[in-house]
Amino acid sequence: MQEITQSTNNFEQCMKCTICTAYCPVVPVNPLFPGPKQGGPDGERLRLKNKFFFDENLKYCMNCKRCETACPSGVKIADIIHSARMNYSHVKPKLRDRILANTDFMGKVARPFAPIVNSVMATAPVKAIMDGVLGIPKERTFPKYQSHGFISWFRKNKEAHQSTFAHQISFFHGCSTEFQHPEVGRAFVEVMNALGYGVQLLDEKCCAVAMISNGLFDQAKRNAAHNIEIFEKAAKPIVTVSTTCTFTMRDEYPHILKVDNSSVRESIYIVEKLICELIDSGQVKLVFNPNYKATSCYHIPCHMEKLGWNIFTQKLLSLIPGLEMQTLDSNCCGIAGTYGFKKENYKNSQAIGKPLFDQIEKAHPDFVACECETCKWQIEMSTGYPVINPIVILADALDLEATFKANN
Repeated sequence: MQEITQSTNNFEQCMKCTICTAYCPVVPVNPLFPGPKQGGPDGERLRLKNKFFFDENLKYCMNCKRCETACPSGVKIADIIHSARMNYSHVKPKLRDRILANTDFMGKVARPFAPIVNSVMATAPVKAIMDGVLGIPKERTFPKYQSHGFISWFRKNKEAHQSTFAHQISFFHGCSTEFQHPEVGRAFVEVMNALGYGVQLLDEKCCAVAMISNGLFDQAKRNAAHNIEIFEKAAKPIVTVSTTCTFTMRDEYPHILKVDNSSVRESIYIVEKLICELIDSGQVKLVFNPNYKATSCYHIPCHMEKLGWNIFTQKLLSLIPGLEMQTLDSNCCGIAGTYGFKKENYKNSQAIGKPLFDQIEKAHPDFVACECETCKWQIEMSTGYPVINPIVILADALDLEATFKANN
């Protein structure tokens, strides 16, 4: 029997209340998953005695962090599970997993042929091949690649976004903003400029969340180390528009990858939190377009709920006079990054998201507000309702010229 070793996770704080299991969205739909308590703190005790007790079915954990959000003792349950996968799993990532994990590489490959790639990926024969050969479900709809990304737009307007402003911030835009949704990056720059802040881009790499989920831990560590090195030299704060990027860089880097981010962690913000703090301190003013009218539902992404920062988005959107907004009940959408792009998870992914989809259809909004790009893809595919990042909503609702005059 293997000698007992030390764990860097706080599993001994578990008081066996099983509230994590009650909150886990996977347990009700997938009997193969042992559950957060059994796979997390309970399993850790056994694995420390003998690695034989590692269960490969821990791969079914979505890393949604709802177990950690619910835990009254602050046990890092999902971190324990993913650390166990990193330390004990002998299953090598499949080709599919490597494709899904390398979002930035795939984006660069697809961009020159974006219209063709988007059309071909939507055809039934290609979907059938991906289903049978790669294990990517034929039912899954893919986000569309854009021929021109955010960075190219930014570089054309670089002077206007940087040198004319006394205040400077750094923008971690992320893969989806660059390759699928450049409008989010444009809205971010327009809003921050109107508030009197110049935007600097970073020599960033993917935040690595998809690499963690797909077992590419060494590659994830390299990305994390690179980003922290860049962040240390960058203008502060470092601001994002994606909940998952934010959460990964703040919490997953040290807890799972063991990459020290202590020098920059408190400088990593999501944009809604930053703007709320600027408003509360009296540093900026918002001037809204009186003609803006819309109804919306706000879906709180799981990682945003774990951060506890959804209050900032709710407050910011509530300031828009013409927006009627309903915050939906807390529910996981079921996509969990690349989780729902895998054939073996697809049905469970949709089952997990159904209560959320039903809420949205009942509310019948003009659009759904959400800061997570993969939640966007899941909700749009499953309900047909458009999902808009809150910074885009804010950019649409503001009188940007009047806001600029009020702050510059």
